[in-house]
Amino acid sequence: MGLVLDSISKKVGKDIHIDKVSLEFKTGSRNILLGRTRAGKTSLLRLMAGLDRPTTGRILIDGEDVTGMPVRKRSVAMVYQQFINYPSLTVYKNIASPLKMSKVKKAEIERRVHETASMLHIEDLLERLPSELSGGQQQRVAIARALVKETDLLLMDEPLVNLDYKLREELRVELQEIFKKGKAVVVYTTTEPTEALMLGGNIVVLDEGRVLQTGPTSHVYRNPATTKVAEVFSDPPINFMTGTVLSRSVRLGQNLEIPLGGHLGSLADGGYTFGVRSNHLFLSRKGKEDVEIPARVELTEINGSETFIHANYDGFRLVIQEKGVRPVKIGTGINIYVNPSCFFAYDGKGTLVAAPSGEKS
Repeated sequence: MGLVLDSISKKVGKDIHIDKVSLEFKTGSRNILLGRTRAGKTSLLRLMAGLDRPTTGRILIDGEDVTGMPVRKRSVAMVYQQFINYPSLTVYKNIASPLKMSKVKKAEIERRVHETASMLHIEDLLERLPSELSGGQQQRVAIARALVKETDLLLMDEPLVNLDYKLREELRVELQEIFKKGKAVVVYTTTEPTEALMLGGNIVVLDEGRVLQTGPTSHVYRNPATTKVAEVFSDPPINFMTGTVLSRSVRLGQNLEIPLGGHLGSLADGGYTFGVRSNHLFLSRKGKEDVEIPARVELTEINGSETFIHANYDGFRLVIQEKGVRPVKIGTGINIYVNPSCFFAYDGKGTLVAAPSGEKS
């Protein structure tokens, strides 16, 4: 069965942290909570764990109402952003600590600790103290301590956010394999769309304590139901331009008129917001259907193997994601190229009315 959140809300004073959220997580499923800071991700995890109680609504596990059940009576484990380990205990004793508290037999503790340490590649560190470990190793110990309990519910609150890029990449890959082997309901929070896509499974997009969209992660990415979902689930944020459709063409800004075909060909006349992700904008023409957008550079960000070029076209701020190092001077005029087949179209209420056919799952 799994975990059910039945119209739960959480208020602190006059502030609403969670607003009438209803969700269902099946046993053995991998679920990502994606949202910006203060979206309500940690608040939801605390409610699931039993650390906080909802102001209204119910929480059910395998059909049983556990809304008022204290955390110590629930089959739950939680991993936090910080490396929370007992400093005076060895790695082995840190991992074994929840099993000892549950009075698991010594032989079973031995087996489960070594098995879990092996999964996380820290079996050779079992006799060390946390102070002798790197940040990545300490977080592996914290994750191992949660996994060794073999709980029904595993909650992970941005567990990789404090690690460097290389360690995050390594652990993301390893966690995918670990999650596939387990039977627990896994709920993992992140602010990073790239991390959400890599982990896969199902996604819940949150904003200000409300659920914006749920579904298989790849499907939601390819079909963001509203402009807000598209903003949250794009890194860098999706580019938007407003335009008016008339007689199967759209005018963007003052001078750019684009004939509409394909998935945009059936749009009725009227005003729309068109969205395009940064990796679909280029500084050189890629195909004969590409449209040329004249713009002026406002900022250039070189980020390792990529360059993010911020430009302005007729008041619309656009970000182009280019591979490699592409230094461009601020104030320089450039031409941006985009294929209209990459446009999302949203109506006046910000609701998706047309998605690129290549984006459909």
